[in-house]
Amino acid sequence: MIISGPAFAADTDALLRRFAAEPAGPELDPYQALLLDREELPDPELAGPRDPRATTQDLQIELAGRSLEARLHRSAAPRGPVLLWLHGGGFVGGHFRDIEYATSRFAALGNRTVVSLNYRLAPENPYPAGLDDVLDTLAWIRANLTDGPIAVGGQSAGAALAAGACLVARDNGLPMPAQQILCYPSLDLDQDTESYRLFDGTFLSIAPGRWSSAQYFPPDPPVGALPLRAHSLGGLPPALILAAGRDPLRDDARRYAERLIQDGVPARLVEYADTMHAFLNFPGVLSAGRHAVELIGAELRQCSE
Repeated sequence: MIISGPAFAADTDALLRRFAAEPAGPELDPYQALLLDREELPDPELAGPRDPRATTQDLQIELAGRSLEARLHRSAAPRGPVLLWLHGGGFVGGHFRDIEYATSRFAALGNRTVVSLNYRLAPENPYPAGLDDVLDTLAWIRANLTDGPIAVGGQSAGAALAAGACLVARDNGLPMPAQQILCYPSLDLDQDTESYRLFDGTFLSIAPGRWSSAQYFPPDPPVGALPLRAHSLGGLPPALILAAGRDPLRDDARRYAERLIQDGVPARLVEYADTMHAFLNFPGVLSAGRHAVELIGAELRQCSE
């Protein structure tokens, strides 16, 4: 299914021009630049407001040998359905504060509790640290938050962690989420796809040899890191997959949806034409981002009823 809103292209073009016009910062080595980027707060004009219908609280999730920060948005009754959400950021950056428009509205529209997790990041914590955090947080949610269904979802690298957690759970006989929601997922490495050739450098580059990938991936990545390389996707939870039409990762989303369906897993692909990677991070100015949040919220509510 392709959704093409009348303002998607114009919104996206305006935002890309805005980013291109920003003055260049000082030349730094990649790690110094990453540390500065991690400290930058989201621009409220771009990120949009938190939904006031959802109550919000911060919590520390205590796991074996570590403590993780999470932000909880709640509109459902206690012990009701839960969504574990994972921000993007190339496995090296990102924060739950970047996506509060989406996560708070998922709670309000989907009538559930949303746990927005700050998983561990590379280079300090390369694979499989973030994936272990997702798997252990799912177990923590079952033990502490709900007796009901749990969905897992995320954006870009976060979507890769969500998909990887479902594969690892399946392959190791662990309880699986009831649903996976994958927004413009990064599911392979060094792709030579049509979308890479057309759109690499449109907000995001996935060119081989990039610094962030070298910090995160092991030399021979397993399928938990690269879900598209799994031999079979059979037996995984039903999936809602969102793609962006002007995203170098567009074809990851398309291929994963095709493979899920081929392997007997209910999957729905929704592609937002004429917009870019990370469009859910900028709902203040991207109508495609606002539309996608409403669509995901409606999907969550339907699965809660």
